[in-house]
Amino acid sequence: MKTPLLAPPTLPTDVDAILLLAAQSLFDAFASASEGMLLVDKSGRVVWINDQYRRYLPALGFQSEAEFVGHSVSSVVHNTQMDKVIESGKPIFVDLLTNKAGTFVVSRFPLKDALGEVIGALGIVLFDQPTSDLQPLMAKFALLQRDLDEARRALAEQRKHLQPGPRQAKHTFASFMGASAATVEVKRQARRAAQSNSPVLLLGETGTGKELLAHAIHAVSVRASGPLVSVNIAAIPENLLEAEFFGVMPGAYTGADRKGRDGKFKLADGGTLFLDEIGDMPLVLQAKLLRALQEGEIEPLGSNRLVSFDVRIIAATSRDMAALVRGGLFREDLYYRLNVLPIRVPSLRERASDIPGLVEVLSEELAIQNGVPPTDLTPQALDLLVAQQWRGNVRELRNVLEQIMLRSDTPRIGVELVEQILKESGITEISPSVALRTSQSPMPLVSGNPIVPLAQQIAELEKAAIIQALTVVQGNKSAAAQRLGISRAKLYERLTRLNLV
Repeated sequence: MKTPLLAPPTLPTDVDAILLLAAQSLFDAFASASEGMLLVDKSGRVVWINDQYRRYLPALGFQSEAEFVGHSVSSVVHNTQMDKVIESGKPIFVDLLTNKAGTFVVSRFPLKDALGEVIGALGIVLFDQPTSDLQPLMAKFALLQRDLDEARRALAEQRKHLQPGPRQAKHTFASFMGASAATVEVKRQARRAAQSNSPVLLLGETGTGKELLAHAIHAVSVRASGPLVSVNIAAIPENLLEAEFFGVMPGAYTGADRKGRDGKFKLADGGTLFLDEIGDMPLVLQAKLLRALQEGEIEPLGSNRLVSFDVRIIAATSRDMAALVRGGLFREDLYYRLNVLPIRVPSLRERASDIPGLVEVLSEELAIQNGVPPTDLTPQALDLLVAQQWRGNVRELRNVLEQIMLRSDTPRIGVELVEQILKESGITEISPSVALRTSQSPMPLVSGNPIVPLAQQIAELEKAAIIQALTVVQGNKSAAAQRLGISRAKLYERLTRLNLV
């Protein structure tokens, strides 16, 4: 019996047959070249995954294919857009998907029947190990996606009319605005620290956003459902600090509350205790704080019994802690207890590229707060703001913007008003190149030197006197206030106004 001759393959002439063949060829090409594929039906239920996709299941939290296939795609793949493709009938050709398994470049296509009705969708993972060209884009997308998710959660809380109380986090990482390298790095470190239960020490100049970061760390930690209690050590009189920390039993001393009062450790039980300006803590209280942290117990004033607590400590300071330890003003053992996860918060001048974005956001907030139209700075005025050193950082920038907004007669802000307010505020670090480009007339001169406003001269003399007094008494604020002939409260007011804290 002769073997029948096989005719050579020919391309079909029927258009539908050609399209079917093309679709099959494309499917096979994607199946072999992609990093994974999944298929969902018109209800959004996963009905099939290929071999490449199965390797993602453990990272997604599934031990077997049966736990994944047969379930709604939105319930098994976080941040998926497959439901949207089914609903709209339109493909998403290239997108970035971030979930527990990583960040991926994906494509999504609707599947339709002969009548054009959507019967499902096909998802394709194009890349899971991005090339060097795609890596920066994917990293930036992942960062923006996290910030967006945090902002959405915050907005959802507001829509539920759940205004944050004094014992809840008021800020998330999305609140720490900016996309500069310094900002991205500090948020990366803070997010990593949030996953631990160890103490965090936030270091940085005044006004950089240390308290904001403390709130953000608490908000994404395992203690987020617990209280967040803040203590500004510099703002509490020294003789009241122990009562603030450990609480007071009824009748512990003359004038004590008859009902007693819980201390901050007890109030923060199960959550986070934020110790702001930890560098200003008196030495006597440092020893008691160290013992409390080591033992996990406190003894309220007027009590002879120990009370257990469970808190996570986040401390912050604008002072040089190592120098305080060397000078004997801060206990070395307490410093090591707190300095487990140190994070240095960058100054505003270290992330100057964030200033334009900060100006836009802060201006909108101030406009709403003051009930005035939002302002718009000319490019020259914005350049002038970017050129400053900002010793008071974001807090100082906000103050200047509020002055600009309230003193302007028009929404459009020119460089002249900005320059005037900067000078009156004692902010003199104007870049020479910017000053030459923006000034319309030369500054009046006397004996070859610029005229310095009287208020600025007085402020500089006042600052020098305070610095000298603090140096003489080795940082003891009570002694410095006594030397200067002013109250301790007045000294703190001066320190804040002159950006010395």
